[in-house]
Amino acid sequence: MATTCGLRTLKNEPVPLKSVSVEVDVQGHVASVNSTLQYENQESNPVEAIFIFPMDSNAAVYRFLARIGDVEIEAQVREKEKAKEEYDDAISSGQEAFLLEESDESSDVFRLSVGSLPPGQTASVTVGYVSELAVQADHALRFCLPAVLNPRYTPPGSSSMTTEASPQAGDVPYTLSLTMNIYTPSFVQTVESNCPLTPLAFLSQDKTQAKVSLAPGHRFDRDVELLLYYSEPHQPMAILEAGQPGVQSGSLMGDTVAMLSFYPVIEAEKSSHVASSGEFIFLVDRSGSMECPMNQNSGDKSRISSARDTLLLLLKSLPLGCYFNIYGFGSKYESFFPESVEYTQATMESAVEMVKSMEADLGGTVILPPLKNIYSKPCLPSHPRQLFVFTDGEVGNTKEVINLVKSHAHSHRCFTFGIGEGASSALVNGMAEGGSGHPQFITGSERMQPKVMQSLQYALNPVAKDIAMKWNIPAEVSVTPLSPPVNVLFNLKRVIQYFQLTGQNASNMSSSVSLHYIVEDKPFENKISLNLKPDADNRYWAWTIDVLVRPKRAVELSIQSGVSSSYTAFIGVNRENKEPVQGPLQRRLMAARRLFTFASPYDSAPSSPQQIGTMTALLRTPHQSVCQPKEPEDPMMELIGLQRADGSWDLQQSLASILGKQEEEVVKASPGKPEFSSVWATVLAVLWLYGHKAESRDEWQFVATKAMTWVRAQSGIELFHSFTHIHIH
Repeated sequence: MATTCGLRTLKNEPVPLKSVSVEVDVQGHVASVNSTLQYENQESNPVEAIFIFPMDSNAAVYRFLARIGDVEIEAQVREKEKAKEEYDDAISSGQEAFLLEESDESSDVFRLSVGSLPPGQTASVTVGYVSELAVQADHALRFCLPAVLNPRYTPPGSSSMTTEASPQAGDVPYTLSLTMNIYTPSFVQTVESNCPLTPLAFLSQDKTQAKVSLAPGHRFDRDVELLLYYSEPHQPMAILEAGQPGVQSGSLMGDTVAMLSFYPVIEAEKSSHVASSGEFIFLVDRSGSMECPMNQNSGDKSRISSARDTLLLLLKSLPLGCYFNIYGFGSKYESFFPESVEYTQATMESAVEMVKSMEADLGGTVILPPLKNIYSKPCLPSHPRQLFVFTDGEVGNTKEVINLVKSHAHSHRCFTFGIGEGASSALVNGMAEGGSGHPQFITGSERMQPKVMQSLQYALNPVAKDIAMKWNIPAEVSVTPLSPPVNVLFNLKRVIQYFQLTGQNASNMSSSVSLHYIVEDKPFENKISLNLKPDADNRYWAWTIDVLVRPKRAVELSIQSGVSSSYTAFIGVNRENKEPVQGPLQRRLMAARRLFTFASPYDSAPSSPQQIGTMTALLRTPHQSVCQPKEPEDPMMELIGLQRADGSWDLQQSLASILGKQEEEVVKASPGKPEFSSVWATVLAVLWLYGHKAESRDEWQFVATKAMTWVRAQSGIELFHSFTHIHIH
């Protein structure tokens, strides 16, 4: 069962963390964050405090500052092993030292070590980082401050940074203050959150600058999520940043860097047959932790229940003529069919019944074997492979999984869905980016279905070809790409590219850059006008270091730029204190940063006979502590569940009941002949969706489109034409 874990010592004593304060500056779709933790050593001996905490995998840490009393220590970036050696030497000699490093297993887990803090001493550490804001299905930009760190499943004999923090029951003993300042070219419409906010305050008359804060006294007991809605969410954008003063021109840090944001239009013609092709493989996490609720609220749906509903909707939304299969994985894996099968009424019905019986009963989270099995099967000619992965992300070998997906990027596209608070952003983002797909995160009370339908729309889009960047700039300016080439585009999905500009001066020279591509033999262009005068250096591009260059070069650039990478770490030592700290050093392990942990007894690897016995007892008894009472059937899902694979509905009492009628009433009201009853039933079902579930159109749009395509295809049917005034498209 999920438990919360506040900051605790190894003696299960509360950690004396006083407060957490966060300042966020958002410029367009990029956030610059400064997070400060204040604490005090209330023990009689000096302590070494170890924090294990989550961070967005796309974030780049560019600043690490520590304050001890009146002394301020600006940490420096060093090669990781050298930084560790310097830290160990410092605390061994009684010096106060700080070390911040990224996990070797996953880019979304960090360890902060605070060494030799004297008794009674207060200290604070500030971590500064930048991150891109993810675009949601409703076009909102999502900022998340993670509070949940799920222990990643680690097989016996292996180790993981997340397993260092053993979860203990307890309340979060501190509050969080958070202020966000927003600057955007288009005005801010609103800001929403899963936590109480102060009223949105506009700082300019055109509403392009705004400020919002968490309500005072907020207890940091959940992920903090803010959704930003702009008036023009798809407006292309360019940000130019000047090189660092004093750095030689021609180096990465010495010249201007441009960050360009495009929103390509990729839409299929109505006559396109792309929707009838494709192999859709759904890989679903069935580990024990999927029984946990979507968030802390025990009344919320379980993760596996939400996944079941989503799979049923996907099965009804697939087009005739495609192929599909469904895998479930945990400590072992199983598939519905030995090979992908053609989508027919019979295979759909069989899959629906198996989905309804899916439970979170397969143990730990081991995703590599089923992925290898999927990739071992040959792709089907004329049916591009589309892989949909649903997981709560508690995977220990994240980098190995991502590398496997990357190695098969030429044969498929990978769409990922992180379910529940604490899902590994490194895994979810990394698999999608490596597989030329799109990641989604579903937290709190969000419905999974709209986000999955957006990804299905991406998967059904025609493929863009001949993707190229074209510049219209003065001849004396040279452009060097810093990002990997764009190899995939999705409709209105943001594309970020980074370039280095050399040779331009500070004048206001007007130029432009365009993204060119071809869709179904038709050329398209996405153009951005830009001023070559750079803005102030905000380091918004800095997190690209890891993916731009090979490890040796990454270390050099990371040290040069002062931005941490997976090969480096921040190290700070208080050299102002000439007197070594006296007394035996006590090591205190803090479970997480802000900080509590979700854990599941079904996902962990047992390490002792007592633990094995406990887990055996749990698995032999009903999951009363985590299973939710059976929820009443959603009438929309009930209606969709009655749809046939070809898109039609049969006229039957179960359909009539959803419509609020008796079957006889529906039959009597039919304007057509009895043999056309399925057409009548299908039209009524679609009308019900438009009339009663208009707010959920993103979820049933494929279902309705397939239905009306079927109606129009019925020869001799005039029934549909009498309903053209309803404007169903």
